[in-house]
Amino acid sequence: MIPRYSRPDMVAIWSSETKFRIWYEIEAHACDAMADLGVIPRENAEAVWKAKDVEFDVARIDEIEAVTKHDVIAFLTHLAEHVGSEEARFVHQGMTSSDVLDTCLNVQLTRAADLLIADLEGLLAALKRRAIEHKNTIRIGRSHGIHAEPTTMGLTFARFYAEMDRNLSRMRDARAEIATGAISGAVGTFANIDPRVEEHVCDQLGLVPEPISTQVIPRDRHAAFFATLGVIASSIENIAIEIRHMQRTEVLEGAEFFSMGQKGSSAMPHKKNPVLTENLTGLTRMVRAAVIPAMENVALWHERDISHSSVERMIGPDATITLDFALARLTGVIDKMLIFPENMIENMNKFPGLVMSQRVLLALTQAGVSREDAYAMVQRNALKVWEHRTDFKEELLADPDVTAALSPREIEEKFDLGYHTKHVDTIFARVFGE
Repeated sequence: MIPRYSRPDMVAIWSSETKFRIWYEIEAHACDAMADLGVIPRENAEAVWKAKDVEFDVARIDEIEAVTKHDVIAFLTHLAEHVGSEEARFVHQGMTSSDVLDTCLNVQLTRAADLLIADLEGLLAALKRRAIEHKNTIRIGRSHGIHAEPTTMGLTFARFYAEMDRNLSRMRDARAEIATGAISGAVGTFANIDPRVEEHVCDQLGLVPEPISTQVIPRDRHAAFFATLGVIASSIENIAIEIRHMQRTEVLEGAEFFSMGQKGSSAMPHKKNPVLTENLTGLTRMVRAAVIPAMENVALWHERDISHSSVERMIGPDATITLDFALARLTGVIDKMLIFPENMIENMNKFPGLVMSQRVLLALTQAGVSREDAYAMVQRNALKVWEHRTDFKEELLADPDVTAALSPREIEEKFDLGYHTKHVDTIFARVFGE
């Protein structure tokens, strides 16, 4: 991923240096286990650990790979250069390349998951704070982009919190599912390596043994992992779209923070554009773009092929680095987001009283009017408000069919905003707990 959309901790997980360090640890722990089982001499296993503080030379490994055309063999050759050929002769005993590659990938994905989990926790904290801050800040709810009924800005933040809380659970589940390792040898039968070696390596790396690997770890696990990243990305876009809508000039109920010295347009100095949330919309497309290739990686030939390999070399770093950046950016947007309660009220009253139409409809039916007649009575008065910007309550009071069923006081009480917020506390308790 390009540096513009990268953060250093996540980038470091995917560096060549980190990858080769994990490969080394897999091989060294496997040697320890084989020595414990009496398969190789203890001194050879101990000799491998002489390289524990070595900075593996990426350029040298690439140089060897240019000849061998095999990345794992190139690494093992370089390792022997540090440990000594005789001392390293039992390294990789009974193992196959996928034991190293797949176990390493899952270590990287679990580390990436840990960062993403922390990102989600930070975003949740920001959403909760803003939800509580604007718990009773009235705004109009919209369906199909059209005014519906009153809600609160706090409920908007709360529903995003609940969605991201579900995503946190999904991410934890995805981490658990991907945290497996395999040291099972060619076609996964353990013919040339004891299963206890796998158990030891996995224990040392914080993984659990893959129950059955066919030389590769089953890719349905990876598909589920990247699918989870895609769902989280879609939730980010869900929030970003709402903020972009709120910042529209004719809405302006909320906006991204505009810092001192920031410029909105090279041509129009007045512009304050929702550039961060537009950027998030774009970034989430890239994360979701990894999902279909991950799904297609599930179907491999027989016990293994490498059609998945080139895909994962790209989507592993790109999807996790991009999502890490996007979550951090969204947290910053939520933390600093500007809210304009006065504009929310003004927008809601653009067609005075119109959003109370359902209350009037229900009151008429409760007063004995058929639903069909009640709907026609309310709608004809509502359409006058749409067309002439009159006051809905005044239109109702002037309609003899309405006043025959409802008294002026009964009509008046149907325009109490508090009616729509009476269960906010209940919803908040469901989302955030008592």
